[in-house]
Amino acid sequence: MADLSAVEICAGAGGQSLGLELAGFDHALAVELDENAVNTLRENRDWDVRSGDVADERVWNPKEYVGIDLLAGGVPCPPFSIAGKQLGATDERDLFAWAVELAGKMQPRALLLENVRGLSMPRFSAYRQHVKDRLKDLGYWSDWQLLHASDYGVPQLRPRFVLVAMRSEDAQWFEWPEKTPCDGTVGSALQKLMAANDWPGVEKWVKKANDIAPTIVGGSKKHGGADLGPTRAKAAWRDLGVDAMGVADAPPKATDPVDFLPKLTTDMVARIQGWGAEPEYEWNFTGRKTARYRQIGNAFPPPVARAVGTSIANALNRKGEPKELADVENEVMHDRLYLALKSAPTALTEKELVKLSGERMDSSTFERRMAMLARDFVINEDDQLGGRAYRLVGFKGFIGQEGHERHVRFAEMRSRIS
Repeated sequence: MADLSAVEICAGAGGQSLGLELAGFDHALAVELDENAVNTLRENRDWDVRSGDVADERVWNPKEYVGIDLLAGGVPCPPFSIAGKQLGATDERDLFAWAVELAGKMQPRALLLENVRGLSMPRFSAYRQHVKDRLKDLGYWSDWQLLHASDYGVPQLRPRFVLVAMRSEDAQWFEWPEKTPCDGTVGSALQKLMAANDWPGVEKWVKKANDIAPTIVGGSKKHGGADLGPTRAKAAWRDLGVDAMGVADAPPKATDPVDFLPKLTTDMVARIQGWGAEPEYEWNFTGRKTARYRQIGNAFPPPVARAVGTSIANALNRKGEPKELADVENEVMHDRLYLALKSAPTALTEKELVKLSGERMDSSTFERRMAMLARDFVINEDDQLGGRAYRLVGFKGFIGQEGHERHVRFAEMRSRIS
């Protein structure tokens, strides 16, 4: 496999980084905001790692990396998280649409962006279509896929919504990675780590921890110390024999009782994320316990990144047989009302938009849908003789504008953004 080059934005602590390296990509640059994650990247690899706001050209200059093989990143999740407010384009942390515009400037052969499952939900169907249409304008074929870490050898559910874009001439060789389901459990993955201090209850615990883990939740600086997630996740962990109310400093001791309910250490959390199971997945994390936990918990599992990265590398190296693009792409349902608005040459009334969309909906449903679209898009409303008319005039998200209000909000929230 030929050496391929990558620029990674929002690199975090290196989950995607390591996976892409194992897939054959050399990092020309990695950019990350969180100082602890930056230190971890520098601890593990002698890459050019830049620290700061990835959208600030004082931190790095995208023009220096035009024509790179791959632009990749795990842009911030809170704008789309089901657990959050799902502010989307109006969230100061949203960099998804900006990353698409960055691809237009840098002209990489391929683009890889991953995010939370929430981005795949109906709430963001128009946002997804906007991204896909913009990539087409920039000369890229693109496709979305919801991937579960457990389908790629990781003992954790962890669904991630992944976007891959390529030039059409390369996309003919692309196919999503084949699943290699995890055949282990939390117990089998963590048995040696749990037994490190000769805890007598380890064998009984392994039998109880007989399933894959719920999704690890890294959290952010806006919240308190490290724990393993919301109430439902904590209950799932307890069923597996794990106290999810915090993270331990060390494995259980030889003096702990057989029926002791252990907490996980950061090393154990890393193993559940796919690090350390084999020598090639070894990785060192810097910082205090909570900082280490957040770095690990917010990461893209390296085996999943490796699987997707290998599929991209195979396409760029023209490995296999070319296919018709229609056979490569997954069908993703988008918002027909948004498409009607987007295609309308002039302002249209509710009745006209509903007819153009091909959907059946009453006025209350129409108003609700329009209100949802207005969260991400600028929609002008005018009262006319035939009723109120609507016209789509813009996208609210940050795509690199110097005067965008994102910069003010980002500066105000800087100390709490992670």
